Amino acid sequence: MFFFDSVVRVRAGTKTDRGGNTIPDWSAGAVSRATVDHLNVQPASQTEAPDATRTAVVTGWRVQSEPGTVPDIRAVDRLEWRDMTLEVDGEVGEWSDPLTGQPDHIEFTMKRSTG
Repeated sequence: MFFFDSVVRVRAGTKTDRGGNTIPDWSAGAVSRATVDHLNVQPASQTEAPDATRTAVVTGWRVQSEPGTVPDIRAVDRLEWRDMTLEVDGEVGEWSDPLTGQPDHIEFTMKRSTG
């Protein structure tokens, strides 16, 4: 009933740098996208940090998946929602069903920084 929101999960591909290390590749041809449904997205925070040249704004949203769903979202992913590109802020928490111990849903915070 409350899980009507969707996001597009954007996951980086990988590439090898000059030192032979595998690093994230956020170029358009390397990323993969997947729509994640059955989410509840709620405002969580907003902070402003003004200085002489700009005002930086960080806005956050709390996201919870519908009980019984454990979508594949990781801390390193980006998310597209309402014409914004957002970052997962911190780790994605996986909650277990208290009766069965089986995974029940996930919760995480996503944020947008401007300025």
